[in-house]
Amino acid sequence: MISTFEFNQEVLGFRRALKYFALKLTMNDDDANDLLQDTIIKALMYKDKFVEKTNLKAWLYTIMKNTFINNYRRAVKTNTIIDSTKDLYFINIPQSSGFASPESSFNTKEITEVVSTLEQEYRIPFEMHFQGFKYKEIADELNLPIGTVKSRIFIARKKLMEKLKDYSKEEELILED
Repeated sequence: MISTFEFNQEVLGFRRALKYFALKLTMNDDDANDLLQDTIIKALMYKDKFVEKTNLKAWLYTIMKNTFINNYRRAVKTNTIIDSTKDLYFINIPQSSGFASPESSFNTKEITEVVSTLEQEYRIPFEMHFQGFKYKEIADELNLPIGTVKSRIFIARKKLMEKLKDYSKEEELILED
């Protein structure tokens, strides 16, 4: 069994290689330093998760890559515009013309009404997923197994496609997305 001191020394021995990898990921010295620091802290915190006699460098690179991806996703989510207007006015404006057509406003209202008719057990996970929540986040929030969440969203989509079958294939693809 490797001592904590020895483990820490080995981790710190990869600092130069990790810094180079962080620079390749971030393309910015300050961000690379932050990523390097986060990676080393996580490695030291989760020392017990490392399996001895395996590739420490690969384990550290995986931590760094996952940290970078999670930070990127968090940054994208933070920069997402939240439309709190009635009937999501800004989101529903077609980008090409600059304003919503009466037909698209009607379609959105009708679809929203159909979604609201779903049973609560299907509607809530579907709406959360549609708002951008990941399956795991929905499962945690609703205290459900992830498989149940996926199943309920799938069933909600099927019910909506059945209720909205008069719409063209293009609108069905939106619901499946």
